[in-house]
Amino acid sequence: MFHTVSSKLATRLTLPNRLLQGVMATRVSSQTYATQFPVDESDPLDCASFFKMTELFYDKATKLLEPTLVDELKGRMPREDKMKRVHGLLQMIKPCHRVLSVNFPIKRDNGSFEMIEGYRAQHSEHMTPCKGGIRYSTNVSEDEVKALGALMSYKCACVDVPFGGSKGGVKIDPRKYSDQELEKITRRFTIELAKKGFLGPGIDVPAPDLGTGPREMSWIADTYSETLGNSDINSQACVTGKPISQGGIHGRISATGRGLFHGIENFINSAHFMSLVGITPSFGNKTVIIQGFGNVGLHSMRYLHRAGCRIIGIIEQDGEIYNPNGMDPRELEDWVIENGTITGFPNSQPYKGPEDSLFYEKCDILIPAAIEKVITKVNAPKIKTSIIAEAANGPITVAADEYLRKEKNILIIPDLYVNAGGVTVSYFEWLKNLNHVSYGRLTFKYERDSNYYLLESVQKSLEDMFGKAAGPIQVTPSAEFEKKMGGASEKDIVHSGLAQTMESSANQIMMTAMKYNLGLDIRTAAYISSISKIFHHQNEAGLTFT
Repeated sequence: MFHTVSSKLATRLTLPNRLLQGVMATRVSSQTYATQFPVDESDPLDCASFFKMTELFYDKATKLLEPTLVDELKGRMPREDKMKRVHGLLQMIKPCHRVLSVNFPIKRDNGSFEMIEGYRAQHSEHMTPCKGGIRYSTNVSEDEVKALGALMSYKCACVDVPFGGSKGGVKIDPRKYSDQELEKITRRFTIELAKKGFLGPGIDVPAPDLGTGPREMSWIADTYSETLGNSDINSQACVTGKPISQGGIHGRISATGRGLFHGIENFINSAHFMSLVGITPSFGNKTVIIQGFGNVGLHSMRYLHRAGCRIIGIIEQDGEIYNPNGMDPRELEDWVIENGTITGFPNSQPYKGPEDSLFYEKCDILIPAAIEKVITKVNAPKIKTSIIAEAANGPITVAADEYLRKEKNILIIPDLYVNAGGVTVSYFEWLKNLNHVSYGRLTFKYERDSNYYLLESVQKSLEDMFGKAAGPIQVTPSAEFEKKMGGASEKDIVHSGLAQTMESSANQIMMTAMKYNLGLDIRTAAYISSISKIFHHQNEAGLTFT
C-alpha cells in the first residue's frame, strides 16, 4: 500500500531535507556574501572573524558577570582568592578544549582520487556528551567549527540542555558529489571521528547542519553501530536528526523553525520589550522578511503565518520575492518543489526597490536565516525593522550589534537562544534512543481511558444530582479537549517540551536583562545566563586547577 503514495506527496515528505541540501546549499558562497554584505575593514569589531566574535561577546558578558559571581561564591576564603578563582574558571570556560583535523582519500565515480578535509571541535566537556552539527560546505575551517562549537556550549546552557558544545564539518560542496560519493565521505569521516574519540552516545553526538540531513545522519549511525559501537546497546544515540525509521523523533526537522517561532513569541508578547521598540505586543498582522528559504526559513514562515503574520518578502541567492499583502507558505513550498527556486512565484513580484535590496525594506520582524555576518557596520544603517531574530548563527557583527541597538532601537533576539530549537529536540531524540522506547507509548492508552472515565464520572455526578427523568445527561467535550482525549503522541510531547523550554529560557534571559539593566541588549543577557550556569556547574563540581 505504501507504493501508492503520489509522487508529489512523496516529494513533500522529503522536502525539508531537499531544501537543506538544495535551495539552502545555494547560500554557502562566501564570495557572494562578501560582495553583498561588506564589512568595515578599519573597524576590528566589524571585521572580526566568527570565532573572535563569539569571544568578544563572551568577554563583554563576563565583565558584567564576574563581580556577581565573586559575591555569590560560598566559602570562607579571602575575597582576593575568590576573585582569582572566579577569573580562573571564566578563563577556562572561554577557549575551545580540542580540535580534530583529518584528511582522507576517496575514490570518485570517475575513477579519480581526491583528498577530503574535515574538522571536529569540542569546545567544552563540562557536561557530556558534547553536541553539535556536522556541515558540508566549502567554507568549513578550523576557525568556523571552533566558533560554532563555542556557540553550542552557550546555546545548550541557555536552554538548559545538559550537553557540552561541539561542531564539525567537511570542506566540500555537496552539490558536486554523487550520492554514492557523499556516502563514502560520510562513512569515512564517521570512522575518523570514532577512532579519535570524537563520536559516541556518551562522548560526542552530531546532528544535521548546513548541507546535511537525515540521510547523512543515518549513514553515521549505521557506520558507528557496525564498527566501533558494535557492542554498545546505545549506539543508535551516537547521532540525532535521524529518519524516524532509524530512531529519529517526530518534530526534529521542523524543530529549529518552531523554536524560532516560540522564541519570537515570548518577546513579542512582552509589553515591556515591545514598548522599548515602539510596537504593539502580539503577532497580529506583523510584517516579516526572511533571508534564506532553507529548512529553517520554511518552517519559520509556516508558524509565523499561522500566528497571523504577513510574510511580505523572501530572500535567496537567486532572487528576492515580495508581496506587501503576504505570501502563503504552502503555495510557496509547492512552487519550490516544482521549480527548485523561489523566483517566479506567481503570488509575488521580483523586488525592484525602492531599497537596494529587500533585506533593507521596512518590516516588523527580520529573520536572517542564511550564514554569518550578513548585517555589518556598513549596511546596518539601512536596516528598517523593530525585531531581528537570528535564525542563522552569528549573522550580525559586533559593531553592527551595538549600532542597531543604540542608534536604531532594534530588539535583537540572539542566535544562542532563538535558534536553539534544534538542539532541544535533538536532546529529546537522544533520550528516546537511550530509553529504547518512543515517547507516549507507555502512557498513551492509559491517558485516553482516563479521559473517558473522567467524562463518565462527570455525567454520573450530574445525573445523581439532577436525576434522569428527562433522559441521560449528555456531557460533550469541547473541541480542544476532544483533540487531547486520545492522549499525547510523540509529536505532541516534543512540541510541548520545546515550547516549555523556550518559554522558561526566555524568562531567565528577561530577568537577567532587568537585573543588569541591559535594556535591549538581550544577547549579553543570554550570554550572562549561559556562562553563569556553566560556571556554577564547574565550581560546584569542586574543580581544582593543576
